[in-house]
Amino acid sequence: MSATSRPAVPLLVLIIAGCIIAAVGNGIRSSFGLFTLPMTADLEMTREGWGMAMAIQNLVWGIAQPFAGAWADRVGTGRTIAVGLAIYGLGILAMAFSPDTGWVTLTAGVIAGVGIAVSSFSVVMVAFGRSVPMEKRSLIFGVATAASSFGQFAFAPISQGFINAFGWQSALVYLGIALLLIIPLSYALRGRTENTEGHADLPFMEALSRAWGHGSYRLLVIGFFVCGFHLAFINVHMPAYLVHCGLSPEVGSWTIAVIGLFNIAGSLLSGWLGSRLPKQMLLAMIYFLRAIAIGLFLLVPVSEVTAYAFAAAMGLLWLSTVPLTAGLVTLFFGARYMGMLYGIAFLSHQIGSFVGVWMGGYVYDQTGSYSLVWYMGILLGLASAAVHLPINERSAPHFIPRPA
Repeated sequence: MSATSRPAVPLLVLIIAGCIIAAVGNGIRSSFGLFTLPMTADLEMTREGWGMAMAIQNLVWGIAQPFAGAWADRVGTGRTIAVGLAIYGLGILAMAFSPDTGWVTLTAGVIAGVGIAVSSFSVVMVAFGRSVPMEKRSLIFGVATAASSFGQFAFAPISQGFINAFGWQSALVYLGIALLLIIPLSYALRGRTENTEGHADLPFMEALSRAWGHGSYRLLVIGFFVCGFHLAFINVHMPAYLVHCGLSPEVGSWTIAVIGLFNIAGSLLSGWLGSRLPKQMLLAMIYFLRAIAIGLFLLVPVSEVTAYAFAAAMGLLWLSTVPLTAGLVTLFFGARYMGMLYGIAFLSHQIGSFVGVWMGGYVYDQTGSYSLVWYMGILLGLASAAVHLPINERSAPHFIPRPA
């Protein structure tokens, strides 16, 4: 049994509060793609300029995530999330009044990126992971991921409705206020992870060095790059891609919503299967099926039916990688270092996000089409599936203390 700090509130209250925070935070972030067309038109931004701002957001998020996780491990998840929500909300409010590309990059890219990292569902999962036994962690990580997906489902049409009714600036103001209003919920997630029985109590830099020496962890980190590439490219550029194909902006918003809706089922199923089947095999299957789904989407003419069908298929596979990846990290190294070591894996994910978002905008500006990035998504999906196959699902020996 893990010798971790006990939850300061009943477990059900902690889970509900964490799920609301994850839903609102991820829902607002997932709606940024809906602002592509109105903001680039009003601020006279190029598609590459907008893509770069969103790419920097993902990269800053990834760079800040290990530090946010380490801070949550050390000082507590409640304090960490409260600070993150404040930064995130203020970044969105400042984004609403950005006059040009440079300010959008600073507010939406840098400030919001830091806020997203410090308040993300990755930090929420730290609180969940220390409060449940090992055999149930994949399932509870699936619950947290499903909550994030519900936020994407709910906020896509809400954000589009705000844009249509009030304009993009007012819509961003309302979303920023929503983030500030949920800060009190972070109190329910207070507490921090203590040393885990059966694992060495290491300084953080030594823990990081030993973790990187574990071959299966390195493969997991490399494969997670592809997840970020897929998600960020589709999330940011899919609405504009569908408009380019002749569909309405509302179809784009509902496509993002459908992805979130179906990922509720995908995340819960992934968490459930992760406690029963080899996690690395499930991850390989998810990346392989993503490549198949993208290939089929490109083979058929784009219509509302095919857009929603593709969204449903990708939704089942969307964040279903997260409970499995987080589950493997805790299996390798225990709950004590989950925040930091999952954060390192997530940095790889966000580097992939940076490449996917930036490349989408750059390729579109250069060729007038997103086709090259879609094809790259297929190849990367197949490569990631192959990378996950050699992963060994067992604890890292360097994290088990030697007898005195």
